[in-house]
Amino acid sequence: MVTALAPAAAVAEPASPPVTARRLLTSYYVGLGALMAVWGTRMPAVQAAAHLTPGLLSLVLLASAAGIVVGLYLGGRIAHRHGPARLLTAPAIALCTALAALGACRTLTTLIAAAACFGIAHGLLDVGANVAAVRCQDAYGRSILSGIHAGFSLGALGGAAAAAATAHTSHRTVFLIAGLAATAGILLAIPATRSITRLTPAPGTGHQPATQQGAPHARLWLLGALAAACLLGEGAAADWSAVHLHDLGATAAVSASAYAVYSAAMAAGRLAGDRLIARYGAPILVRTGATLATAGLAAGLLADAAPAALAGWAALGLGLSATVPALITAAGRHDPRAVAAVTTTGYLGLLAGPAVIGALASLTGSLPAALALPVLLAAVVAAASRTALETPR
Repeated sequence: MVTALAPAAAVAEPASPPVTARRLLTSYYVGLGALMAVWGTRMPAVQAAAHLTPGLLSLVLLASAAGIVVGLYLGGRIAHRHGPARLLTAPAIALCTALAALGACRTLTTLIAAAACFGIAHGLLDVGANVAAVRCQDAYGRSILSGIHAGFSLGALGGAAAAAATAHTSHRTVFLIAGLAATAGILLAIPATRSITRLTPAPGTGHQPATQQGAPHARLWLLGALAAACLLGEGAAADWSAVHLHDLGATAAVSASAYAVYSAAMAAGRLAGDRLIARYGAPILVRTGATLATAGLAAGLLADAAPAALAGWAALGLGLSATVPALITAAGRHDPRAVAAVTTTGYLGLLAGPAVIGALASLTGSLPAALALPVLLAAVVAAASRTALETPR
C-alpha cells in the first residue's frame, strides 16, 4: 500500500557506495512523503474517532509541529557529533511506530503524546536524510540532491492515492499496515545504511568534509529565511489551494486536485533540477524558477478563474522545486548543524505560513489578497538567490 522507507533492492544489488546510498536516501524520501500523506489525508478519521472539535484537533497538530522543531534541533547536534547514519534507522522506525500509535489513539491526551513523538521522529529523520544526502552529493561530485528530494513529492502523491483507495478501511488498519510495511523495508536496508559512513568527497570537487567548516551567521540566516519563504508557499498550497479553487466555483474534485497539481509540478521540477543545475548553476536556476513562481501564481490570482488558478499553483510548484535542495546544498558546505538550522527555519515557514495566510484573509476579507504573501516571498527568493547561493571563495 505504501512504499517502504528503504526497499530491499537497495541491499540486494551490488553497487558502489555512492550509488547504494543515493538509492537508499531516495527511498527514505519516498517513504517519508508517503507516510506524511497517509497521516494528513486520514486526519478527518482521526478527529472523528477521538470526537475532537477543530480547536482540539489543532492542539494535536501543534504537538506534532513542536515535535518536529525539537527533532530538528536535536538532529543537528547528533549529526554534528556522530554523523547522519544514526539518524536514519532508529528515527524511521520510531516514525512508523508513532503512526501506528496515532491510529490506535482515542483520546486527546494520547493523541497529543503520539503526535509529539511522531513530530520528533520526523525532525530527526529529516536532518539525518538531508545531511546524508549532502554527503552523498559530495561523493558523486555533482548535483543529485534535487532528484533525491523529488522522492518526497512522488511518495506524497503515492501515499495520497493509497489513502484515497483505502478510504473505506479503518484508519487504524491503514496506519498499522503502512507502518509495518515501512519498518520491514528499513530493517532490510540496515546493511546499506552503513555505506553512508564510508562516503568521502569526490576528488576535484573542491568540497572539504563538512565538519571542518563553520557557517557565517549572516549567510546562514539568509539561507534559512529563503527556505522559510519557499516552504511557506508549500504550506499555502497544501492548506489553501483547494479553498481558493472552491471559492472560484470549482467542483469538489477540481478543488481537491489543486495540491496534487502543485505536487506533480514540483516533482517534475526536482527530477529535472540536477541536470539544470549542472548546466546553468543553482543561482540562475533558482532565480529563474522563483520568477516563474511569482509571475505564475500572481497571474492565477488575478485571473479569478479556476483553470488559471490551477496553472498558477502548478507554476508555484515548478518554480520553487529547486530552491530547498539548493539551499540545503549551500548549508551543507559548512556543517550538519548548518543543515539542521536551515531546515528548522524552513519548517517554521511551513508550519506558520497557513495560519498567517488565514489571519491575513480574515483581516482583508479576501483570500486572493492573503495569497499575495507567497507571491511576494517568491519574488524575494528570486532577488536574493545570487547572494545566498554563490559559492564562497
